[in-house]
Parts: sequence; C-alpha cells; structure tokens
Amino acid sequence: MSKLTSMMNIGKEMERKLTTVGIDSAEKLTETGAKQAFLKLKETYPQVCLVHLYTLEAAIHNIGFNCLSEEKKTELKEFRDFLKR
Repeated sequence: MSKLTSMMNIGKEMERKLTTVGIDSAEKLTETGAKQAFLKLKETYPQVCLVHLYTLEAAIHNIGFNCLSEEKKTELKEFRDFLKR
C-alpha cells in the first residue's frame, strides 16, 4: 500500500486527518472517492472546506488541485452546497 503523502496535494496534516477517519493509504482514498472521503472528514472535522474536497479529487487524479476543470469544480461545489442544506 502506498502512503497518502505519496499522492499529489496530500501533506502530513491531511494524511493525519484521513487516517483518523479510516483512510490510511493512497489505494483506500482512491477506492473511497473524494466525495465519500470528504463526508467522512466533515463528520470528524466540521471545518473542512471546499478546497479540501478539491484537494482530494485532484490527489486521486494525480493533478494539482488548481488544475481541476471548471466543470469538475462546479460539480464538487454543488455537492458541498447540497451537504450544507
């Protein structure tokens, strides 16, 4: 299994948080998906924000979070907005 920090955008603090919610490897994050991982994080760390969701999605696709397409950003923002209701 690969360390989470081997993924683009995932630093030690994000790795710590993900491990706390049961996501302890790059493979597990990819299997879980960004949205589900974000939901798990949000339950334990209510302060996580849209940038965290972008970071997770980009890490799974091995790109910088600022390289996500506008379409993907819109989709993720709508998901986050839905959770706020």
